[in-house]
This record gives sequence, structure tokens and C-alpha cells, in this order.
Amino acid sequence: MRPLPPETIRLPFEAGPYRMAMGLTTAAEAEWFEIDALYPAEMMQRRHLLATIHNQVFAALPSSGAARREALDLVVTGLTRHHPGWFDRSGSKLSNRLTGETWDLSALPLDPLELAGRLVQEDLCIIQSGDVRGGDVRNGDRGPEDAGKPIFTAGVLCFPSRWRLDEKIGRPLADVHGPVPFYAERLARPVDRFMAHMKVGPIATRLNWSVLDDPALFQPGGKWRSGGTSAVTGTNAGDLLFLRVERQTLRRLPESGAILFGIRVHNHGLAAVLTTPAISACFAAAVRALPPEILHYKSVQPFRTALLEWLDARAAA
Repeated sequence: MRPLPPETIRLPFEAGPYRMAMGLTTAAEAEWFEIDALYPAEMMQRRHLLATIHNQVFAALPSSGAARREALDLVVTGLTRHHPGWFDRSGSKLSNRLTGETWDLSALPLDPLELAGRLVQEDLCIIQSGDVRGGDVRNGDRGPEDAGKPIFTAGVLCFPSRWRLDEKIGRPLADVHGPVPFYAERLARPVDRFMAHMKVGPIATRLNWSVLDDPALFQPGGKWRSGGTSAVTGTNAGDLLFLRVERQTLRRLPESGAILFGIRVHNHGLAAVLTTPAISACFAAAVRALPPEILHYKSVQPFRTALLEWLDARAAA
């Protein structure tokens, strides 16, 4: 069995004025999922979360049943086709050689989307047209204006970046992102339009970044902090702060028409990835460009001054 590759390090920040944009690119089929040296530890943590706080990391509306089954089929097909040394299917039996698990796909003991989330390092969410109904406990919150809009109908979310699954399930995407500053004005319509017109076949990707004072992968809370004391100083910021990068993927499921949204989270200590003065200067410029609303939303304000002091010193080295 070939060894797992090292984790890919991406630095998606850039200098210049703050821009809120989708920033989509296209990934090849073989690059849909990232599988790297962190796989064993991350899958162990995912199994633990699903076993101990299942209702916090998995949710599904009945209307998403067909899409959840289709998502698993597509994930299994992709893994066995592009990573046959690690994943093998014989009849209805799926073997994961990286964890030693074998699953009977014809008699699953758990939800198909949950199994998909036990196979890959990505969190997986299903987005469907607002015309889909059936068992949606939040239908009473929606009116005719939501018809046709993309709705978040299912998810296995073990590594949230400071949001809670139970608060978002069943909501239109515009509501899911409602707390995000500037989303309603700048991105809500483009995102809804993209979701409506996405074709079967292409895999769209985008990157999102934050700087946090907590390296935990499971972070359901922590936004909107603006005060309080911080242990971060201009001397230790590189050791106490982390660049959190999300690689997001979107793919249309051909039969149900739903979109499968994947989120792979990477956490990097700043000192480990800001390795040159030029990179540090670029990151300092990106932090300085963040509007006050974004700083508040992402809880950067308590350590912003210390972070910039550390970055400026590193940029000048």
C-alpha cells in the first residue's frame, strides 16, 4: 500500500483591498477529495464525534434521502477509481485499507451520508432546490419567495468553523450565511445563481481563510468576540495563532440534482507556514485590509494588534 502524501499547504490570502468573491476554480475528478498523512488522526476524531455527539455533527431532512444515497454512491465510485490502493469494492463490500474497516453497502447500519463522511477528510453538506419538500421542520419559516432557492438539507459536519449544524439545517443559503458581513449585498444572488445553473460533471473549488487562536478542528462557536484579554503578544503570536484554510468543493449530483458541498479544513501554526519575510508581509497586508465588520465576525480584534506586531517583525527580518 503506497504511503499517504504530506498535507498540502495553501496560502490563499493576498495583499490589496478586501474583496468578497466566490473565487471559483475547477478541479479534476481525481482531485475531488484530499487524502493525506493526517487521514488516520482526522478519521479517528470524526468517528469519535459521530459516536459521542451525533446530533451535533449530523443532520438530515427526510427530503434529502435520495440525494444522501446518491452522494455515497458517487463518493465510493470516486475513491475506488482514483485511490484503488486504499479503497476497494467487491460486490456490495467496500474495504477501507487505511482504517481496516469493511462496509456492506447493501445493508448499511448507518445513514449513507454519514458513511461518506467516515470515508473522507471533508465535511459533506447537501444543498437542494427550495422546491424540495417533505419532513422539513423549518418549512413554516419559509414563504413563496424561497421557492427555487438553494436549501441546506443534510450534512455531516465534524469540523465546523464556528457555526452550528442545528442552527442552519433546513435554511436557505442566504439565511445560512446571514450573519456573514456583506454576504447579503455582495454574494447572496451570485451564489444562488451559481447553484441554480451548475452543470453535472465539473467540480468547482474555492478557498477561504481565517486566523484563529484555537487549533481545534471541531469549533462550533467562537464568533463575534471583540473584547477580553488575550494571551497573544507580539512575541508569541506565531506560536499561539493559526491559519485556518477551508478548501471547498461543489459538485452537482446527476440523478437528484442536489449539490454536494465538501469542506476540508487545514490548520497551520503561523510560524510554520509564514516562512519568509515576503509571505509575512503579504499576510500582514491582508489582515490590515479586513474591514472592522469582518474582524468582529471572525473574532480577530482581541489579538489583531499583537498579530500585526509579530508579522511586521517577521516581514522586516
